[in-house]
This record gives sequence, C-alpha cells and structure tokens, in this order.
Amino acid sequence: MIKLNLPEYSFRIREVDSKTQIFDDFRKKFVALTPEEWVRQNVLRYLITEKKYPQSLISVEAGLKLFKLKKRTDIVVYDNRGKPVLIVECKATDVKISNEVFDQLVRYNMALQVKYMVLTNGLNHYSCVIDYLRQSYVFLPEIPDYLNLK
Repeated sequence: MIKLNLPEYSFRIREVDSKTQIFDDFRKKFVALTPEEWVRQNVLRYLITEKKYPQSLISVEAGLKLFKLKKRTDIVVYDNRGKPVLIVECKATDVKISNEVFDQLVRYNMALQVKYMVLTNGLNHYSCVIDYLRQSYVFLPEIPDYLNLK
C-alpha cells in the first residue's frame, strides 16, 4: 500500500481468494484492504498511539440517519459520557480534498453535532473546531490530542 503522511504501523494482513484483507481491531474481523480502508486503519492507529484516544471511545463505520437516508461514518470519537465529540472522514490517497468532500463531512455532522471534524486522505489532514454559537469553524494546525478535546 502507499506510504501515508503518518507514522508507519504494522497490521495483520492476509490474502483470501486473491483478495487482500486487513484485520480491523475495532470490528474484530478482517475487512477488504481498499485504499480508503488503508487510510482509515492508519488514522485509527495514529489516534490511539500518538494522540492518546481511548480505543473504547471510538466507533468505526457507525450508521447514522441523515434526512431519512442511512449513511456510515468512518470514525466517531466519544467523550466519557458517550457524547460524540469528533468525526473523521477518510478518503483514499487519490481523492483530492475538495469543498465537495468537506461538505460531505459537514452533512454527516448535521446528525452528530460534534465539536471537532477531521478530513484526511492519508496524505493531507484537515481538522477544525466548530463554534455553534457563531456558526463558524476554525481550522487547527493538527489533529488535537484526546485530552485537548473540550
């Protein structure tokens, strides 16, 4: 797989019927190793290892309803009370981070109402904090550590 703009991690990877799979520690099973899944698994490892996010407070591929449509979020992080505080949208490395991609993340957040959003294609990472009172957001220099989520 392609080298990402993240530290290198080791994963359990296997071939089944000439298809490559990676073990997802969150879903406790092997899943197809697509370019997007490669980014998701590396971002998850980064959040836990480098940013100290508790694995028990992270949800992967969780469903949500958006205008009567069923959607799936890549990563949602919760606080100790079970309230979602951060959403991560992962894209394959060949997907350009554009306004349209950012808008998808914003639409998902309409259902979750988190304070922090992260958008990444594994090479470029964008994170922002939302100010609901001012109806605005500010981009952050990096993905915040778990302890800095307020």
